[in-house]
Amino acid sequence: MDILLSMIEARDFVRKIRPYKPGKPIEEVIRELNLKGEIIKLASNENPLGTSPLALRAMKEALNESFLYPDDNCFYLRRKLAERTNFKQENTIVGNGSVEILPLITLAYLGPGHSAIVSKGSFIWYKIAVKIAAGELIEVPQKNYAHDLKAMLDAVKSNTKLIFIDNPINPTGTMVTKDEIDKFLKQIPENILVILDEAYYEYINHPDYPDSSKYLYEGKNIVILRTFSKIYGLAGARLGYGFANSEIISNLMKLRISFNVNRISQHAGLAALDDYEHVENGRKINEAGKEFLYDAYEKLGLFYVPTYGNFVFVDFNKDSLTVFESLQRHGIIARTIKEYGFPNALRITIGTEKQNRKLIKTLKKIL
Repeated sequence: MDILLSMIEARDFVRKIRPYKPGKPIEEVIRELNLKGEIIKLASNENPLGTSPLALRAMKEALNESFLYPDDNCFYLRRKLAERTNFKQENTIVGNGSVEILPLITLAYLGPGHSAIVSKGSFIWYKIAVKIAAGELIEVPQKNYAHDLKAMLDAVKSNTKLIFIDNPINPTGTMVTKDEIDKFLKQIPENILVILDEAYYEYINHPDYPDSSKYLYEGKNIVILRTFSKIYGLAGARLGYGFANSEIISNLMKLRISFNVNRISQHAGLAALDDYEHVENGRKINEAGKEFLYDAYEKLGLFYVPTYGNFVFVDFNKDSLTVFESLQRHGIIARTIKEYGFPNALRITIGTEKQNRKLIKTLKKIL
């Protein structure tokens, strides 16, 4: 039967929130297009090598304990993360993916009458988190597909409480350097909290990439966010984490849902941190994939942005939806980024050698 429309209206800011639109899952594409054979997903920046083998083993063993509630404080995982970074356990928080921590930050430090600054065209969840807290969103245009830190500084108002910087930017893949962040943080007022989102941290070996932990040691007001979803291959386990001073962590912990990180994921994270071989293999395949794809995109006459992540921003100089749909019909799922302000571009994850070759072969055919 039909459900009657509710006469209860949501708050105004809730009605204005545009839900996050993730990359299409393989199952959905199969249902929609009735495809047969292998489907390649290059839409969500997952590790093409799959899950860390050590994490897989730990998850299988933890299944026998599924009837037990998880450790609410993630004691052992937080302790291990702290040891790896020379922080203390009270400087660490674990979330159901690092994205869960974003609204905790805005709820703790933002509200009506406060503003937050983001780069236009950066990770959309920053905007959603700001709106969840009913804050004012200030979007600053990018410069050459990168954060314009000077413009972000100029955008600071007396009511500004938060600034979000994804490094590298999702979806363009550009990086803010150590010198740029140094200068930026020296000029930011002390009452503003800066969130440095480093979801692709493990993929970067560039000497100019900032050591964000240094800023915490110096007492800067920052939150560092990282994840197990990318290089560790645990996107489906939903596991992320953050570092900040103990007072900030304490405030965020008050807002999280009890048992927010399940027992199986906690065991997976503990094991994944020891899987150095999987991480190194992930880096190697990503670097090899970059070289192959850069060369192929150039030969196809396509504009792309060199990346510091495990994805490439590719502009097709026409409505990218047509390319996206054609790729899907050939069993390849990419990611449209119209909602980020790039109507002609796709964000395409770097896959295995076989996957990358199939992608380029298919692009040659459909273009």
